[in-house]
Formats: sequence, C-alpha cells, structure tokens
Amino acid sequence: MKIPALPSILLLALVSLAAPAAAADKGFSIEKTASGGAIVKYDGKLVTEYVVDQANKPYLFPVIPPHGTPMTRAYPMQKVDGEQWDHPHHRGICLGHEATNGFDTWAEKTTFEERPKDKKAQERLTKVGAQKHREFKELKAEGDKATIVSVTDHNNPQGKKEFEDTRTIVLQVIDGRLVIDYDVTFKATDAPVTFEDRKDAGFSIRVPTSMAVAPEKGKKSGSIVNSDGIKDVDAWGKNAKWCDYYGPVNGKVYGVAMLNHPKSFRYPTPWHVRDYGLFTANPFGTKNLDKSAADGTFILKAGESVTLRHRLIFHEGDTASAKLDEAFAAYEKLP
Repeated sequence: MKIPALPSILLLALVSLAAPAAAADKGFSIEKTASGGAIVKYDGKLVTEYVVDQANKPYLFPVIPPHGTPMTRAYPMQKVDGEQWDHPHHRGICLGHEATNGFDTWAEKTTFEERPKDKKAQERLTKVGAQKHREFKELKAEGDKATIVSVTDHNNPQGKKEFEDTRTIVLQVIDGRLVIDYDVTFKATDAPVTFEDRKDAGFSIRVPTSMAVAPEKGKKSGSIVNSDGIKDVDAWGKNAKWCDYYGPVNGKVYGVAMLNHPKSFRYPTPWHVRDYGLFTANPFGTKNLDKSAADGTFILKAGESVTLRHRLIFHEGDTASAKLDEAFAAYEKLP
C-alpha cells in the first residue's frame, strides 16, 4: 500500500485502533476539529470525521464500523495502490446535484481541471458552485448514539448563497452494526430553487474498490441487490425501497445497505448505483435514469422545504444475512 502522507485524522485512527479503550471511552464521543468539522469515535476508536474544508462540499470520511474495516474508498483523500482513482468528487459519504439554479455541487473543480482541452469539461468548470458549512446546531454524543445537526449554504460560482440545507446525522451502533441516519432538508430561503432532472444528483457513498461489482474490466467481485431482488447493473435506475452493495474487503465479505424512508422525497427513490462503486439514491433523476419516465425537474418555492431521508447500515456478510426487510420494517416506523 502506497500512501503519500497520512493526514491527522488517519494518524488518530491508527493510534485509536492500537490503544485499548478505557472505561471512560465507552460509547460514542464527538468533538470539533480545528478546521471547523467534527470527529466521531466509538469506544475511543475513530468512526468518522465530518470534513468541511477540503472540497466544495462537506463529507464523511473515513467510515469505520465496529468491525474495524474502512467502508469507503480512500481516493481522492489518499492515493492507495489497488484502488480506482476516478471521479475525484466521489468523496466518502456526501450529497450533491449537477444543476440547482444552473450551478453544480456534484462535481468539483478538480473534476474538470485535468481536461484543459475538453470544451465540455471547461464549460462545466464555470458552473461549479459550493456547499459551504455554516454552523453546527448540535453536536451530541451519549451511549450508543451520536448526533450532528449542521446548516449548509449552497452558493453559486460567484459565491452568492442561493438556498440552504439542514442536515441531521445520527450515528448508532445497533446489534453491533454501525447505522447512520442521514436526513437533509433543503430550504428555499429567499427565492425559488430549480432542481433539474439529472443523473448525477442525490445522496452518495463511494464503496471500497475491492467491493465494487466490477473493480476491473471483465472481472466480477462484489454484488448489488435491491429490495425487489434486481441485481448488479440491472439495479441501475430502478426504484426500490432499499439497495445493498456487498463484496470482499480485506479478505472478508462486508456490505453497506441504503434504506429510503417512506416520508422521503419521491419515495421509493431511483438508484444511481454503478458497478465501479458509486452508490447513490437519486430522487432528482427520473427521465435521466429512465427514458420512458417524465421529466423530473422540481421547483422548490420560496420559503418551502423538501427532505431526503436515508439510513445506511454497515453489515458483515451478504444481503441475505443482513436481513434488510426486517431492518426496513423497523426504519419505516420512525416518526
């Protein structure tokens, strides 16, 4: 494994994995970072960091469940031999949209800067905006639950705020598995917001390369299964109440399931889930994911809000062993 430099967050992870947790370290803890983000630990060991200063969007990275195996691709935060080094905007767990009021928070400037002779790429570069972390409304940890509530401004390429969102991220350990509830409420604060129908939009996690269905051309490794039993590349663009991605990581089979709450916008969501490891719930892409569907462009009126609700379950083993129908039945009962 080749790593050019270990950032402080990963040095902290190595220290925490090596040291036994003291009694005072039991359960979740959370603290602010010097850069304005937040670090979450469980039993004294790193679980994740809410990173706010390294890209044009906040994101969670790394994600390390109690089983101790990182469950997100390291790139572009690190370049690790054996990983795919594509799509630098696929950072850990994040959200974005290619075209809200005409600007892009799905991609980053680095996405296009490496293609100076590509006219389309250079045109898209001028449309890159930013999700700017404004403040934490709540940082709380107690026992088997930690909560992050943050406010984020969505700024156009000129730096002007167009709308905002409030994210409520609840991390829990349930039956030994890491569970992350990630709710985001978009609010049109001063004027309407147009969410165009786009393929590249929604709530995402980029899974480890070894877990991808096809980490290399012509090679099958991991698996995708949705709640209707549709598998692998056939699951792309299909609507389903949950979707699961599992495969080998460090010699064992692990997976991450994403559940879509019935009260979420446009439930059941279409899934922009790819064989190379992108895993996205995208309620904003209808015709772009299914040519027979109607255009899904959505206008959020001034003063109004819309909410996306998802649950991530990090499990050991395959879809069948994860018992996701039971997990969904519990999740849909949440108020």
